[in-house]
This record gives sequence, C-alpha cells and structure tokens, in this order.
Amino acid sequence: MEGSYEPAPGIDRMRNGTPPMISLLALESALAAYDGIEMGEVRAKSLSLTTLFIELADDLLAPLGFTVATPREPAERGSQVSLRHPEAYAVVQALIERRVVGDYREPDVVRLGFAPLYLRHTDVVRAVEQLAAVVTAGEHRQERYAARATVT
Repeated sequence: MEGSYEPAPGIDRMRNGTPPMISLLALESALAAYDGIEMGEVRAKSLSLTTLFIELADDLLAPLGFTVATPREPAERGSQVSLRHPEAYAVVQALIERRVVGDYREPDVVRLGFAPLYLRHTDVVRAVEQLAAVVTAGEHRQERYAARATVT
C-alpha cells in the first residue's frame, strides 16, 4: 500500500471492496418486476399514463389554476408530470392526506410520478379527481397545510 491515492479514471473510481449485500439483494428483487417485460412496453404504458394525466389536467385542473409544466411532446418527458399552482405546497400536503402521493418543488410545482409497472389508468383518473377535490373544497387552505416541513 502506498502513502498516496490517485483515483482511477472514469467510472472505475466508484468501485470499492465488498458490495453492500442487503442493497444488492433489494435491487435484485426490485428488478425482478421487469422479468419478461419489454422496455418498449414499459415506455408505451408510461406515455399512455402521462398523456392521459396531461389531457385530464388541461380539461379539469386548468380551470382551478393549474398549468402543465412538463413537456407535452412524448419524446421530451419521462414518467412524471409537473403542474404549476400558486399554492402547490399546501395542495401536495392535502393530496397526500387523500392517499395520492406527490411531491412539491420550489417555487410552485406539484410533481406526480407514474410507475407504469403497477399504476393503472384508473389511478390517473383518481389522482386528477383528488387534485380537483382538494382545490375545489379549499382543503389546501387549512392552516395545517400551510406550515412548511423541513423536508418537502
């Protein structure tokens, strides 16, 4: 062993001794969900879910102050959709209480992910319905949703 250290070039510098087995076993189990599924099918479902969400957001959420921030061109988006709303933080908190989990991004973004392996189109419809219900009822304006948590 030498007294100095020089990292390997490129990605090789990330290699180290024994890999963390618990992490690898969890990863192996997670990846098993993809067994027998073509990635093209996963991508097609992802686009179907996000396209439906965007269409419903335009129809049902735009009148409630939401605007779609995610690119509309399928080739330019992944499996998530971001919406802008002036009260996004409180909207996300109220939405989570309704068991629709999204997250908040500064300054005014509601972000929802669409996991194509286990979400259905009915889940997308429900998410839009819950977003509309939160804002229509003014639930997001309750004091308990205004206080910012350290981690959003």
